[in-house]
Amino acid sequence: MDETPAERPGPAPAALDLVTITAADLARSLAFYDAALAALGLVRTTELVDEEEEDPDLEAAAWGPADGPAVLWLVTGPRPTAGLHLRFQADSRVDVETFFAEALEHGGTTHTAPRRWTLYRRGEFHAIVRDPAGNLIEAVSAE
Repeated sequence: MDETPAERPGPAPAALDLVTITAADLARSLAFYDAALAALGLVRTTELVDEEEEDPDLEAAAWGPADGPAVLWLVTGPRPTAGLHLRFQADSRVDVETFFAEALEHGGTTHTAPRRWTLYRRGEFHAIVRDPAGNLIEAVSAE
């Protein structure tokens, strides 16, 4: 008996594996992401340089959980990523507030200060900052 299209098993839903952001000022962006992401439990897991150069500069870095794969890559380039909005899950309200403070201290700017936004995000506590290139980076907690 033939299956109808609705009965046929389809592919598993795609899962986002990683995001890459290009930064024109890599040093400034590294300081921002090191601080902001550390508040969310993410660490710099990878650094890449051009091994063909004698004194190579850092060209790419990645962050993820200490025991897992990288989820965010930052690469150097003349055309920075613009208009991106990334949202990270935080464990607690304190983590969201720490993320916000660290991001501002290390080159980020305020988009939305830590708060509950009951109209759109009922039951969530969040903060959104702009990275040095203007991308929106958000931390959200269920508390």
